[in-house]
Amino acid sequence: MIKIRRYIFFNIIKWKIIGDTDFPKKCVLIAAPHTHWIDFFIAIFARSLFKQKKVSFIGKKELFKFPLKYFLEWLGGMPVNRGSNSNSVDSIVEIFNKNETFILGISPEGTRKKVNKWKTGFYYIAKKLKYL
Repeated sequence: MIKIRRYIFFNIIKWKIIGDTDFPKKCVLIAAPHTHWIDFFIAIFARSLFKQKKVSFIGKKELFKFPLKYFLEWLGGMPVNRGSNSNSVDSIVEIFNKNETFILGISPEGTRKKVNKWKTGFYYIAKKLKYL
């Protein structure tokens, strides 16, 4: 079955994975580019190619409402308040610190549009966790 998934991912969808897929217990994964809503499902599919299948993701808290909330949480989603009074980086670092293992997949664009410059949240998350 893994051979079929690999064939679909690499030959039909034509995505690629750069870097090692034997992740440590805690890490931040970058998934780019994120320019279409289908990218989310491709990323979920890509998890099946990793040794550690539990890769979580974050989403704006507004998405985590009934009934979508239960589906997103089942997939590994974590709601984050992106309001001006909250610090998303600190919220995510807190999630890392509360869990023995936590692998976060994040799209650095912060949107589904093509951008010339990535947002820096992933960098500051890794920096606060002392991964850099």
